[in-house]
Amino acid sequence: MALRNLVLEDDPLIRKTCRPVDEITPRIIKLLDDMADTMYFEGRGIGIAAPQVGVLRRIFIVDVGDEHGLIEFINPEILETSGSQIDGEGCLSVPGKTCEVERPEYVKIKALNRNGEEFVLEAEELLARCICHENDHLDGILFIDKSVDGKIYKADSAED
Repeated sequence: MALRNLVLEDDPLIRKTCRPVDEITPRIIKLLDDMADTMYFEGRGIGIAAPQVGVLRRIFIVDVGDEHGLIEFINPEILETSGSQIDGEGCLSVPGKTCEVERPEYVKIKALNRNGEEFVLEAEELLARCICHENDHLDGILFIDKSVDGKIYKADSAED
């Protein structure tokens, strides 16, 4: 198990745009494995993007606990979205804060897996939300930038 340090919201690195992956090397595979270890550590998250561990590459992983399990996305491209859902979100890089964010109800995304094979995935509800949240990280966007009412709450707050 290799845990990576998380880049937090006050670090300018988290706001940078990531570069595409040109070649899937052993370093990229190690990064994917380390990202999974970091995300799963103490059940902390359901998604993590490479910039959150200090690597400015277009990579993220998600695992929302459904039949898909862990999904790795390299050079993802959102092809289609539809519908709308509003729900609370949090983030490993923004600890202790939540807010309501509007996301698509449905997303269709294309990416490469760790073997360099292209795949297309259609997702709804929580998986769609998680994919959009992590994909935003690749462009330096945090969920707090998308608060529907401009309010950001402490994670343990019971305020509405």
